[in-house]
Amino acid sequence: MSETVKQILDRLYPDGYLGRLGKVYTDTSDFMRITGGDVIVLAGEHYLVLRDEVERSFGVEDPKYWVKRCRHLESGERRILKLVFYETFSLSMGDMKIPCYRSPRKEARILDLVRNDPRFMQGFPAADEAGNNVRVLYVVQGKRLDNWIDDLDVDHPTYFQTHLPGILEKFIVSCQAINDLHKMGEKHGDIRRDHLWVTYDTGDYVWIDFDYTFNFHENPFGLDIFGLGGLLLYIVGKGFYSHEEVRQLIDRNRKIPAIEPEDFLLVFKNRLANLQKIFPYIPDAVNQMLLHFSSGSRVYYETMDEFLQDLTTCLKQVK
Repeated sequence: MSETVKQILDRLYPDGYLGRLGKVYTDTSDFMRITGGDVIVLAGEHYLVLRDEVERSFGVEDPKYWVKRCRHLESGERRILKLVFYETFSLSMGDMKIPCYRSPRKEARILDLVRNDPRFMQGFPAADEAGNNVRVLYVVQGKRLDNWIDDLDVDHPTYFQTHLPGILEKFIVSCQAINDLHKMGEKHGDIRRDHLWVTYDTGDYVWIDFDYTFNFHENPFGLDIFGLGGLLLYIVGKGFYSHEEVRQLIDRNRKIPAIEPEDFLLVFKNRLANLQKIFPYIPDAVNQMLLHFSSGSRVYYETMDEFLQDLTTCLKQVK
């Protein structure tokens, strides 16, 4: 006879949980039904579901019902379970439409490839009784890089002189990690500012979330490089600057040169790429690298080796 949640908790986690007692799931196909208080069983291990994960963006919480924050009952440690969920969408890059999709198998593959590499989140795939490819992830003890940068209570000139060199040094290590992934024939697939974390203990950077992928025939790894370009823009600018924010800066400082549409990013057209126009002390090499990702660019990075070479030059310019 199968155990109930109460019996499992009494056996593995006595006196450790006072919430709702739900159901035991060995098949995670209907992930919308699985909620706090349920227990998921994978390969004989038991995971008490605490809640659904949420993605926070622009002050809004977006539930991710297929991602469960759990307690691994055998160890008492926190885990994140990513259940099987498929979706597709297109990303616009200029006149091109790039098909993107979620692939649990791809993420499971990368978890195996980067095992014990501290530059990436760690975990392992485990099939449930229905054959669903569940990814069991260890929680990164840290903070999103963008939030870490936001919390630096200094103006941009001070940030640029004092903090940026150290951040760029660690960012180069993270870019080398993506280059290594590409050389293994894999891509991250969803590089953005909330997918690079700073660990509390070492301050090193860790990539998370590998389940997106894309078909970009012109450059198989191109979206990863554009993602890194957007992240570099955030790092150099200590944030993004929208049309409205740029207009406010111009209203306060009439010496700012005219801002043109080609000064903004190619992919996210409301983010200023030509930062030298509002921060004239940014070195030419740094600004030229950012302009590679602008709407006005006619030359783009083909490989991570090219990107890293210019990024190393940028680091020398800001030190």
